[in-house]
Amino acid sequence: MRKWKVLNQTQKSPPKASSKGRWASGPDQPLAEKLKTQNHNLKVKVAEIISILLNNRGFKSKKAIDEFLNPSLDHISKYRFFDTNSLEKAIQRIKKAIEKKEQVIVYSDYDADGITGAAILWETFDTLGADAYPYVPNRMEEGYGLSKKGIDNVRKDYPNAKLIITVDHGITAVEQTAYAKEKGFDIVITDHHTLPKKLPKAYAIIHTTELAGSGVAYVFSKKCSDAIHGVKNKGAINRITTDLTNDHLALAAIGTISDLVPLIGHNRVIAKFGLEVLNNTKRIGLLSLFEESGLLGRPIGTYEVGFMIGPRINASGRLTHALDALRLLCTKSPKRAELLAKLLNQTNLDRQSMLQIATQHAKTLVSSEKKLLFIAHESYHEGVIGLVASKLVEEYYRPAIVLSKGEMYSKASARSINGFNIVEAIRTCSDILVNVGGHPMAAGFTVETSKLIVLEKRLVQFATEQIRDAQLERELRIDTELSFSDISWELYDAIKQFEPFGIGNPEPVFISNDVAIVDARVIGRDNNHLKLKVKQHHSPKGVVFDAIGFGKGELYAQLSPDKPISIAYSLSANEWNGNTSLQLKLKDLQ
Repeated sequence: MRKWKVLNQTQKSPPKASSKGRWASGPDQPLAEKLKTQNHNLKVKVAEIISILLNNRGFKSKKAIDEFLNPSLDHISKYRFFDTNSLEKAIQRIKKAIEKKEQVIVYSDYDADGITGAAILWETFDTLGADAYPYVPNRMEEGYGLSKKGIDNVRKDYPNAKLIITVDHGITAVEQTAYAKEKGFDIVITDHHTLPKKLPKAYAIIHTTELAGSGVAYVFSKKCSDAIHGVKNKGAINRITTDLTNDHLALAAIGTISDLVPLIGHNRVIAKFGLEVLNNTKRIGLLSLFEESGLLGRPIGTYEVGFMIGPRINASGRLTHALDALRLLCTKSPKRAELLAKLLNQTNLDRQSMLQIATQHAKTLVSSEKKLLFIAHESYHEGVIGLVASKLVEEYYRPAIVLSKGEMYSKASARSINGFNIVEAIRTCSDILVNVGGHPMAAGFTVETSKLIVLEKRLVQFATEQIRDAQLERELRIDTELSFSDISWELYDAIKQFEPFGIGNPEPVFISNDVAIVDARVIGRDNNHLKLKVKQHHSPKGVVFDAIGFGKGELYAQLSPDKPISIAYSLSANEWNGNTSLQLKLKDLQ
């Protein structure tokens, strides 16, 4: 059970959430009036609730509200993400490679964001007439991103290659870029990770932190297509179709959602419209993956991508070779798609087993009094350490760094909590690290094993000084209080406009007090889910809602029909036997 922090403890019910804190001071009346003006059919109460939700998310001006509630792909095509000079240099270099029939290498990261971005760029360059080839490094043999070994492999396997284009990495590859230049390569970097103090001296850098790596690839591919149309023959021009661009939007959505970037602004636009395309895709590899995941014929949203599709694409890069995932996305053969989808599914099952064993072991090494968890062991496969770190953050709510301990070098993956920039924390120790890169919430690095003790001491000390005790208190963010009489299909439909939900754009959560339990039972194979029928004492007679608490079966023993409760929940639609009804999806109860 998470703590519900009430700012005024003397109040019987919590105040409503504020954009400056956890609770609101009440409906923003001018904002509610703006909403009523924009939608004359919106009921006053619904408009007030929606105004609270918008205010909590920082949307106050008419323009900001309109862009959020009515996103458009025009926002992507008209926005200037990249440095203009770098963009022009990159496009001209690609034109030159096409004209001179040079081999062009699309050198991607091995996670879902990198693989989807690689598929976008490789297919685009191939369609434009480039002699393009994908290159995905082996995590265990070459490590993350550009490496001297990877560059040597490209030089050996593609003797006519003079241009390497990175996907979802490269912004920290100072030495590797210099090495590639020595070997006769021009490097165009496309990346979205946090900029380091020193940038690599690449031919061109296509970079923004406002998109995921696949989003960068998607926008860059469109810029290349628009610019290079005029130098290609008519057949190639005709091959660049709207269907291909739309399908690439679906791939960008998979990468964006899987990479756990905030689903706000441009990322939200890509995720929203990409999901629409994804639900209608004809891409053979994706359809085979849907079938293998049990998703064929089902609506696909952020949950399905984040927990079912993304992990299967990621699994090959974690344990075997991510080229299999790229082959699946790009294949035109139904038979090959079926075989590759089964292979990825089995690899994901193996990954789940390894994760469970490593996580159980890591928990035995946790020191809960520390504000940062630093766990290293030689038994941890480097392909799952990031997932182990995520599990530790979920369990202990501390930033967690997990290392696969090697004889000479150790590989690390880190995950963080809100308010603690993990990649900047790690960079305070750059003087003893081999490399480091990542985001405020997730990062990775390599370190000499002999320096682990010193590194742990420095990072734990830094976290102790920087993290306040209050930051380690897990809280449930609640938007506002609702009466059961406020819950309606109109409110549900209005909230649907906030989708897709994710980091930075959480699903709205409400609280209702003085709730009576009409019926309670546990369901599921292990009785681990809680199913309730609830009513509110002061609500109109007969207003009863079903409520479902997934993974909350242990709360059943605490319930009594004679004791009213407070519930925190989101709204959902429940379909059963052809009937659809509003349902409360429980987040917590007291």
